[in-house]
This record gives sequence, C-alpha cells and structure tokens, in this order.
Amino acid sequence: MARQRPKAPGQRQLRIGEEIRHVLAGILERETFRDPALAGVSVTVTEVRPSPDLRHARVYIVPLGGGDPKPILEGLRRVKPFLRRELASRLTMKFIPDLVFAADTTFDEAERIARLLHKPEVARDLGAGFAPLASLPSDENRGEEE
Repeated sequence: MARQRPKAPGQRQLRIGEEIRHVLAGILERETFRDPALAGVSVTVTEVRPSPDLRHARVYIVPLGGGDPKPILEGLRRVKPFLRRELASRLTMKFIPDLVFAADTTFDEAERIARLLHKPEVARDLGAGFAPLASLPSDENRGEEE
C-alpha cells in the first residue's frame, strides 16, 4: 500500500493553532507556577501545530534568553492539566486538544545555516550572487535606485 503524502495544514488548523499559541503565551506570561522548573522562567511559545482532527496539538517553546529547554519541558508536562483547563475557559472549542510540548530548534538550525554560508569556502563557491547580511538593502531603500 502506497504511503500518502502529509497534507499541508488547512486554514482552520492554522487559525486554531495561532489562537491556542496566543492564549498559551498569555497564560505562561501571567501565571505563577508552583513547579520549580517553571518558577521565574520566561518561555516563548513559537508555534502550535494542531492535528487535522484538532484533538492533539504540538506546542513548540523556546526558553527566553536561551538555556536548556529540557527541565522546562518536564515542568510544562507536569502542569499540562492546568494549562488545558485554562485553555478550556478561554477558548470556545468543542474539544480542547491534548498538548505535547517540544523544544523549537528552528532558531538553532537557522544559526547553523548562517554560519555555514559565511564560511570562506562556501562564500567563494557562491561567488558574486552572495550578499552578506549587513549589505542587503533595507525595505526603505528598496526601489530608490530606479
């Protein structure tokens, strides 16, 4: 049996994911948790990806200021029932999704790619088509040369 390609998230999934992200960010910003892993820690919710049936949602987080996300992820898993209750009181959805927390590594990956692109041997191979980040035209200056 052939495997189906995963479909891109629909508009409803994206909208609900963004709504959940916004509410979770507000909860994590305003609430004080008794969990020692979350006490005094600022967390950024970068993305929420709900499943197509909206029963599950993967929540990507980054500790503000960097650091190891593992203890924060464990703390969030322990306070998951509280977070789901808060989501239920603030959202009007038939089902509140089960939350799965994960560390967001996109910033680390982007930094790794930027470092690779700035290596001398890579810059040489890219030739004249490569513009360092500092020399890219800003949005205000774009189109003035014409």
